[in-house]
Amino acid sequence: MASDEPEQGVTAPGDESSPEEVGVVSVGGGEDASPPAEPDGDGEEGGMLRMSFLEHLEELRRRLILSLGGLGVSFVLCLLFANQIWKFISAPAIDALKSTGASPNLVIIKPTEAFAMIWVKAPMLAAIFLAAPWILYQVWAFIAPGLYKRERRWAAPFVICTAGLFVAGGAFAYYVAFRFGLEFLLSIGRDVNVTPMITATEYFDLFVNATIGIGIVFELPVLLFFLTLLRVVSPRFLLRNTRYAVLAIVVVAAVVTPTPDVFNLMLFALPMVLLYFVGIFASYLLVLHREKQRFPWVKMLYGLLVLLVAIAGVLYLAVTKYGYHFVGHWPFLTR
Repeated sequence: MASDEPEQGVTAPGDESSPEEVGVVSVGGGEDASPPAEPDGDGEEGGMLRMSFLEHLEELRRRLILSLGGLGVSFVLCLLFANQIWKFISAPAIDALKSTGASPNLVIIKPTEAFAMIWVKAPMLAAIFLAAPWILYQVWAFIAPGLYKRERRWAAPFVICTAGLFVAGGAFAYYVAFRFGLEFLLSIGRDVNVTPMITATEYFDLFVNATIGIGIVFELPVLLFFLTLLRVVSPRFLLRNTRYAVLAIVVVAAVVTPTPDVFNLMLFALPMVLLYFVGIFASYLLVLHREKQRFPWVKMLYGLLVLLVAIAGVLYLAVTKYGYHFVGHWPFLTR
């Protein structure tokens, strides 16, 4: 005798419910199977925003406007201290001219040259360094929507390290590389009746090339860190190809160096080589964190101890055997 109940999994003739509303009955029981769950915000793509091409262009436009706005505000602030900024920028030239016995003044050969240097170019250069953290933050804010939630935690370290290295590169150029390189260049020819005379434009162009160039070069550790983060390179690969990296660094230093002499080339190349190994160390820390391994503090402290002993030995020989002595200013060791 046929039963009045519909068979399991078959809709009764009078039932208007769609299959989506009823659900699919499992073989082993009468409960409906649950629909597939949507990925929550904590998954692999948690927090990642999906944007169209036009939305990317709009976001890029907005970040560029904010960056230029921050640069404009910094420029206006620097205009209030234009004279002090120019004195600060021209100080290495004045010191170098004094050391050669020449007149400690920069000269102008065009009526508008002083205005362009003191009230436009010098404040703009200072504004670039002042607005660097803001501009770098806008760069990070533009690329952050395309990153996973766990990767956005690098925002603060990225801005701080990148801006800090850029400013540190400018400081190194100002206090060490550019200052000593300029003194070396102006000292050439003093014994053959050559008197140096520098125009404000030529000096400022040389100053900008040195400070901005070295500031960009100081970003090398950040570049190596992010290449490791993207798994393009590894610390082992970087160490294995150190000789090629040093060769590339020397070539880049030759391009960045504003003068063709070997002395300035070495002033640029040596810090770049040191920064390369700093980048390798940062990449190594990233790999340890990625693989959940502990940092070998004992080996590192032992290596630092050996390095300090070697440096102390070199200083001891320099003072006791070669007649060097310590002074209170750079390079802190002289004869």
